[in-house]
Parts: sequence; C-alpha cells; structure tokens
Amino acid sequence: MSLIITDDCINCDVCEPECPNGAISAGEEIYVIDPNLCTECVGHFDEPQCQQVCPVDCIPLDPENVESQEELMAKYHILTGN
Repeated sequence: MSLIITDDCINCDVCEPECPNGAISAGEEIYVIDPNLCTECVGHFDEPQCQQVCPVDCIPLDPENVESQEELMAKYHILTGN
C-alpha cells in the first residue's frame, strides 16, 4: 500500500527530502505522493521515513493503493534496478 498526504499537511517541507524514491513532490496546495514510486521505504528502511519526520502525522496508508510487502519489494527492485 502506498502512502498519501492528507489535507492536514502544513507544507513544512521535511518529508520530500526523506523519500528515497523521489515519490513526494509539491502539489498545488499540499505535498503529494506518487503511488507509482512509493514503496513505503520497503527495501530502503524499516519504516516509512516521511511518516517518521512529519510533525502533524498526516501521512497514512492510502486505501486506494493497496499493495502487499511482496509487491512493494518488487516495486523497489524495479525502481532501483536491483
């Protein structure tokens, strides 16, 4: 499952540089996560780094993009070429 940034986002800019896949970018009003690039940091870290640094806890799992750990790992391998 990829992550999503909710309307509670305060545009503090701390999540974007933490994403190892470059999945986070500035949207029209708040930051957004590209579900095609989000692996929940699987393959890179034990926990999603954006969730760890978010001061307002506005990055939950995206129910619209459900993926298993195996699918996230496969995506990681595709994205990194490993």
